[in-house]
Amino acid sequence: DVVETQEHYKSRWRSIWIMYLTMFLSSVGDALPTELTRVFLQIDPTADASFLGWIIASYSIGQMVASPLFGLWSNYRPRREPLVISTAISVAANCLYAYVHVPHSHNKYYMLTARALVGFGAGNVAVVRSYIAGATSLTERTSAMANTSACQAVGFILGPVFQTCFTLIGEEGVTWKFLCLQLNMYTTPVLFGALLGVINIILIFAIFREHRVDDMGRQYKSINSDGEGSDVLDQNTEGSIDHVAVVALNILFFVILFVFAVFETIATPLTMDMYSWTRKEAVFYNGIILSAIGIESVIVFMVVKTLSKKTGERAILHAGLLVVLVGFFILLPWGKKLPNIQWQEIKNNSIPRTAPSEMLAPFWSLPELQLPSNHSAEPVGCPVTQSWCLNTPRIYLAQYISSDVLIGLGYPVCNVMSYTLYSKVLGPKPQGVYMGWLTASGSGARILGPVFVSQIYTHLGPRWAFSLICGVVVVSLLLLEIVYKRLIAFSVRYGRMQE
Repeated sequence: DVVETQEHYKSRWRSIWIMYLTMFLSSVGDALPTELTRVFLQIDPTADASFLGWIIASYSIGQMVASPLFGLWSNYRPRREPLVISTAISVAANCLYAYVHVPHSHNKYYMLTARALVGFGAGNVAVVRSYIAGATSLTERTSAMANTSACQAVGFILGPVFQTCFTLIGEEGVTWKFLCLQLNMYTTPVLFGALLGVINIILIFAIFREHRVDDMGRQYKSINSDGEGSDVLDQNTEGSIDHVAVVALNILFFVILFVFAVFETIATPLTMDMYSWTRKEAVFYNGIILSAIGIESVIVFMVVKTLSKKTGERAILHAGLLVVLVGFFILLPWGKKLPNIQWQEIKNNSIPRTAPSEMLAPFWSLPELQLPSNHSAEPVGCPVTQSWCLNTPRIYLAQYISSDVLIGLGYPVCNVMSYTLYSKVLGPKPQGVYMGWLTASGSGARILGPVFVSQIYTHLGPRWAFSLICGVVVVSLLLLEIVYKRLIAFSVRYGRMQE
């Protein structure tokens, strides 16, 4: 056994902290250009809601394609290479955002390209997590993975905060004609994101070093090492990976990201339909709620680091899925009062015929018509074109808030535990490609989640949408029960360590 020196230990954890910072800066940069996307879609008259959907999805598509590629790259070459290249791609994409208004036509395609490139650069998440998995022992792994997820969550929280601060610059701002650059409240955030990327690259070159340790914390040299460590782990890499456990965890991670993508996407239309909020009110209030959930997630990440040492990752993952299930179960319409009907959609012969049972319903359970105070007001309420609005009970605000709290508790638990278990099952072998596939499965879930919402919720309503989500979570719990005993660390499986 090679005892780790104090110098090696400090260098290893400095590099891990650089990975934390990489995750934080990447998530801040990804969260910044949202307002700019809306603005330039308004500038381009050919942009419509359908194209906006493609722009939103392009980020996840780019990440889904890039993650396995960067992961494969990191298996055979120093990780500094894919980290720097991916970050440089994100910097270039942010600069493209800043100049997307310059062309006289086809602005939406430049926006689409920029968003896809940002997603492609975000494929370095697989490299970051694979490095942390390889640079930590089993006892350090859960804490390190929780810190990584916490840094990512904090980045997503602060991104909109930074964007709000930049509104002080105003819409006019300052124009540098020799650079064809307009510095205003829309372009400054993305240029700030590019600056963060440049700082990240400098820190990777200056501080980051390759380190690998086995499950017991002994250092060794790998193919992408820069010469540090010793070749003491050959015997510990023997043995095959449990691919049943690997596939099961990929499925579970897909479900976790899918249900959260549905929750995140459905928030605005659901609250507009149920509470007669305007779009501006729905975006504002849900923004506050999502920010609170982000803060809740950071707290949860810190708590699970301690809790996992007493109960183990599998039990916490099981509990997290149960909490998510309860959160969506609470969202099912249980009351009697129906939502208000959106007045503008009521035209001649546009109200669907009611069934005999509905015609016999007492007058206090019939939907109210939401009439405007003046014809210029934005129509609010549940659109009559969604036929379920006439017979689906309203979801009370207390239900919605309670569900937010529970999902905000269960999602971060499931997220960090699935990553941690995945890295432990893979063991000391290079994890870049496997982490790439796990990240890609999450990106696929973020693509399909909004599609699910647009089809099931719009046509069948919240009762069907949330019932199906509950069914999916129940199936994932059954899958977890089936593979529960297989979700153990590589070294434990081969008897080199005790669980």
